[in-house]
Amino acid sequence: MWGNRSFQIRTHLAGVTPGTYATRNEGDASELVTLPEYRPWSEARHPLDTLGSMTSRQNTQTMKPATAAKKLGVYLEATPPEFQEGVVSRHELNALQADPPEWLVELRRNGPHPRPVVAAKLGVSASGLARGGVTEPLTTEQIDALKRELPEWLRQERATQAEVRRETVRIKEKNRAKQQAERGERAR
Repeated sequence: MWGNRSFQIRTHLAGVTPGTYATRNEGDASELVTLPEYRPWSEARHPLDTLGSMTSRQNTQTMKPATAAKKLGVYLEATPPEFQEGVVSRHELNALQADPPEWLVELRRNGPHPRPVVAAKLGVSASGLARGGVTEPLTTEQIDALKRELPEWLRQERATQAEVRRETVRIKEKNRAKQQAERGERAR
């Protein structure tokens, strides 16, 4: 047993300089410890030489329809079946954003809208929507009706959201002043 452990300790490569072959010196001869197929870094080609072998071909990056719908700001279940069933490439997403088809324009205009869009249009957080009992996607007409009615929960959530925004601004200003003070002390 001791012989195996001693061999492991002797062949441990902790003290070997990276990019060199590890050898074990026993007497006058040195024995190679690393396997011959491992090339030392000194024999490696220059990193820029390897760039020539790379191709400029780009892999087609695709995403699930749910991800694409989220990026487009539309409710997935309201999109056409061909959009829901396939995958969307990055190129197709960019084309949809640059030149939206009629169905996308209509969905963005009239809805139904996903929760993040509903929350933004009402000026509340997504959590505020849940607290207000709004769990389903709403159309633009329903959102406008809520704005006109201005129920108590919406009034309260808007006030909460306004307070959160004020607090965020206050903290940012406090941190900015602290950083400027620290810079001023270092400059002295």
